[in-house]
Amino acid sequence: MLSKVNTILIGGAMAYTFLKTIGVDIGSSRYEQDMADISKSTLEKGKNKGIEIILPIDHIICDNIDEPKGIKTTDDANIPEGFSGVDIGPKTIELFKNKLKDAKTIVWNGPMGIFEKDKFAKGTKLIAEAIAQSNATSVIGGGDTAAAVKKFKLEDKMSHISTGGGASLEYLEGKTLPGIAALADK
Repeated sequence: MLSKVNTILIGGAMAYTFLKTIGVDIGSSRYEQDMADISKSTLEKGKNKGIEIILPIDHIICDNIDEPKGIKTTDDANIPEGFSGVDIGPKTIELFKNKLKDAKTIVWNGPMGIFEKDKFAKGTKLIAEAIAQSNATSVIGGGDTAAAVKKFKLEDKMSHISTGGGASLEYLEGKTLPGIAALADK
């Protein structure tokens, strides 16, 4: 579907598996062992195809997501043991915003952090605002991403919003979706 992908920005929970795959310490952040091979393969395929895959270079971290006593910003991509990543950091926000400003098409699937908690919502909010202010065609995929865009009252600034994140990505990948296949059979 997409003719040419130049850059992929990976933030939010998905980023921690990618970061660990390349040897970055992720502390107590969510790591999906079953996705490690796919993460490694994705990074290799991107490199081979000249696609820039950008991961967070700093994070907002805390010691306890439900009752944080210690909220910090990391100096780099590493997260110390006992802390979890809860949002992208200020350097990553600027890096992502700079990459988005010249984009022609933006497909956003997944918030940058735990946006439901205001103290961890800044990255998601600022990326949503950057997309809304861009001249790009913006496709927002997934229930959490759609909820974030709605929370920040930016729905009318996006080209398309779908709550079917996985399905949206599969469609863009060129896969035939069962519902569309059923329509074609009629």
